[in-house]
Amino acid sequence: MENSILQLFPAQRRRFWTEIAGRQKDIREIRLRVNRPIMINCTGKEFYVNSEGNPTHNPDEARSIGGGELEELLEHICHYSLYAYEEELRQGFLTVAGGHRIGVAGQAVMSEGGDIRTIRNIRFLNIRVAHEVKGAADRLLPSVYDDGDLLNTLIISPPGCGKTTLLRDLVRQVSNGNPYGRGMTVGVADERSEIAGAYGGEPQNDVGIRTDVLDNCPKEKAMMLLLRSMSPEVIAIDELGKPGELEALRSAAACGCRILATAHGNGVEDLDTRFGRGSYKSLFHRIVLLDKKKGAGCIREVLRGGVGSAQGSGKLYDPDWKFGNGIPVSK
Repeated sequence: MENSILQLFPAQRRRFWTEIAGRQKDIREIRLRVNRPIMINCTGKEFYVNSEGNPTHNPDEARSIGGGELEELLEHICHYSLYAYEEELRQGFLTVAGGHRIGVAGQAVMSEGGDIRTIRNIRFLNIRVAHEVKGAADRLLPSVYDDGDLLNTLIISPPGCGKTTLLRDLVRQVSNGNPYGRGMTVGVADERSEIAGAYGGEPQNDVGIRTDVLDNCPKEKAMMLLLRSMSPEVIAIDELGKPGELEALRSAAACGCRILATAHGNGVEDLDTRFGRGSYKSLFHRIVLLDKKKGAGCIREVLRGGVGSAQGSGKLYDPDWKFGNGIPVSK
């Protein structure tokens, strides 16, 4: 459904949200904070919503959301059973139909062991609108294959540059097969439901016909479970961040799997600091750098990895393009 975000709101509130829902293809986030103005993030630009449900850039016209309305919205999203969603709320987010994610914040309730048991008195919601960009990986594909062989690939970018969007389409095209390689069985370790956007275990995003997804499970454990149970040829993860996750990827590679991954960072220097200089480059044969100096979806450059291998290192090429609306376009 094109306006699926409209279904997130209770029926009695949908008239107010109709105008905003009509702009869904451009909206990235809807920020709701109790007794604060409603704010919309639209591809890096912010605007408010006035009392008539129309966008405005004037903060004096902005409508605030009350605690009762926010609670009503959360109850609706949880199908009027917050208890049933307690485990997801404990992790700070919900995934809903359409692949949209609802981030929550409020009062954390801690266990005796120091873990978060649940989050109560939720007063802040971040509706992250799901966007698929089919074709996002089209121009990248020639660089991540070598004579029909998929190369281990790491995508590095700051937040908001489209790394998950690029990874998702790369997974789809690797799974389905493309002009550069045959279709391969892909196992997606989707700890935060961001790649497949699974709802009730079913992917809401198109991740390909040969893809299996383990959702809402820590990446280290998920990768090992996928290796044992689904025999993937490729393992894909989003937001590589812990040394243990890197070691799990090494184990998968040692089993003959190809690797597709993303990581937060402004460049390879950030990952050198996090994992140690060169410790990850020996695993990845291609390192893709994104930035948003000219808008989200810009590939800055693609580097050769494989430190210590015959490939060597250094800049592969600067494609000078970005993806948007499913079609790579010139900057």
